[in-house]
Amino acid sequence: MSSQHAVIVGGSSGVGLATAGTLLARGFRVTITGRDAQKLEKAKASLRGDIHALAMDAADAANVAEGFAAIGLFDHLVLAMSGGRGGGPFASVQAADIRAAFDEKMFPHFTTTQAALPRLSKTGSITFVSAVSAHAALPGTAGLGAVNAAVDALVPILANELKPLRVNSVSPGVLDTPWWDFLAEEQKTALFTEYAAKTPVGRIGRPEDVAEAIAFLIGNSFMTGHVLICDGGVRLAIAS
Repeated sequence: MSSQHAVIVGGSSGVGLATAGTLLARGFRVTITGRDAQKLEKAKASLRGDIHALAMDAADAANVAEGFAAIGLFDHLVLAMSGGRGGGPFASVQAADIRAAFDEKMFPHFTTTQAALPRLSKTGSITFVSAVSAHAALPGTAGLGAVNAAVDALVPILANELKPLRVNSVSPGVLDTPWWDFLAEEQKTALFTEYAAKTPVGRIGRPEDVAEAIAFLIGNSFMTGHVLICDGGVRLAIAS
């Protein structure tokens, strides 16, 4: 795999950063992108191997096109862009928040993938990162679930339409990442403890758990059209 080049959009923290570390350890060349140049350089400095960084705003189509032109040809695309809008009870969540949630996550996944195609190897892969809200019946997540389900819905269609390019998705559960930093530390600790108690594996997830799943989908050339749920079984606890 030493000749393989992976581009991770949203690679400056969380799942994207962990995936960069995992792929570098396996001999990949890795380019991470993100909106915040300072944060991106800090992430790059924390990694070891053939690592490159490029500031790129996935919500800006012109900037994305320029970014991929600068990157050139590559083999694997990972889209690890998170989104936090759209949560709340169905009866009261605002339509504007749902639209913003799609603008924040689903549309960047769609348009960034389009922009990457001319430079992405036809024998390579695309891996989306959605969320288990698309598959778990958790009250208060109708908006979040709709956005992530829309991302996952692309997978079988694109796997067929773009073949032999492989297209998959990883759908994570509750992870200890900066996504939760909107909560006070004691609130976050209490929430993680609650979810760990509900989850069959007895803990919440780490970004590295999802990074391993992404690396598996990239490395296995017989995997395409799959949504791999990596949630420690939390959706089973929620369903019960």
